Amino acid sequence: MTTGGSGTETLALARRLIALDTINPPGCESPAAHLLGDLLAVAGYETRYFEFAPGRTTLLAALAGNDERPPIGFTGHLDTVPLGAAPWVHDPFGGEVVNDRLYGRGASDMKAAVAAMVVTAVRHAGVPGRRAGVTLVITAGEETSCEGARHLASSVELRGRVGALVVGEPTANRPVIAHKGCVRYRISTRGIAAHGSMPEQGVNAIHRMAEVIRLLQGFDFGVPAHELLGAPTLNIGTIVGGASINSVADAASIGVDIRLVPGQDEDSVLARLGAALGDDVSIARLEGAASVETDPAHPWIQSVFRVMEGVLGERPAPAGVPYFTDASVLTAAFGNPPTVILGPGEPQMAHKTDEYCRVSLLEASVEAYTEIIRRTV
Repeated sequence: MTTGGSGTETLALARRLIALDTINPPGCESPAAHLLGDLLAVAGYETRYFEFAPGRTTLLAALAGNDERPPIGFTGHLDTVPLGAAPWVHDPFGGEVVNDRLYGRGASDMKAAVAAMVVTAVRHAGVPGRRAGVTLVITAGEETSCEGARHLASSVELRGRVGALVVGEPTANRPVIAHKGCVRYRISTRGIAAHGSMPEQGVNAIHRMAEVIRLLQGFDFGVPAHELLGAPTLNIGTIVGGASINSVADAASIGVDIRLVPGQDEDSVLARLGAALGDDVSIARLEGAASVETDPAHPWIQSVFRVMEGVLGERPAPAGVPYFTDASVLTAAFGNPPTVILGPGEPQMAHKTDEYCRVSLLEASVEAYTEIIRRTV
């Protein structure tokens, strides 16, 4: 059964966000950021906008509390990945609701969570005698290595502005307390060009790169597996080499994505790569993001677990995820408050064709966020 109406306030806002094309690249998050900022401003939030490129807008909204404790922070991003080559059955910008599923690009990753956070924040502003302050960071450019979060952190002092942080990435409403970091490299080899009919007169950079790839396939990071996140990983995502089929290749390069566990640092990874691959191989850092981990015994994390036990019907266990989030930037920028990743989206639907979020989980996330705020003070 398909519902034609907008349903609840949260569902209606999620559908409005899905209708806005924020595919990154190019992004164009500004209309969505201002839509949400207007709603929050009317509710009494102080709103500020930070643009790192034309149309690439991050929203910072704050509501002061009635006590001296720092506010609770919520963060989510507005950009989405491209639609992909496969055809969609459901309009990716239609916000179609079929049974318990809200379809559209960004439904799970992560416009439903952003809608839930904003609705929760607006409702909290109207609570008589409210004590907790709330800060929202709604970012642009998360899908391209947290561009909006980095720009915000470089534009305004955030340290101490929140006492705890909720990141609304898709977890099907199961709290996550750790995620991996990331560092990406371009690894290059050089050779000597020659005619393809006389390869003995050249040095083939592709042959050298083949040796590099073989070494990377068995690369030993030299660190133990993390209790929640497992071992660090290495993926070769791109390869480019040679100028023409009838020439000996004088250059080749690969793009390498490494996912780090807490306790690893980029310098040690780079040193280990250099030692394994040799001096004739060039390694250039492209970008990176920090891992994040909060002690499961932290009182605030335990409070979140108690809230989610009531929502889920079972006590959640400490868990981690292999991807990174804006917490890579924001947790450190805020001064390392306890951080939980918690959103209504379906983790397995992120970036997929006919992406959806379950409406029941969307509604439950508002209940959860509301109770987390209530118990934070």
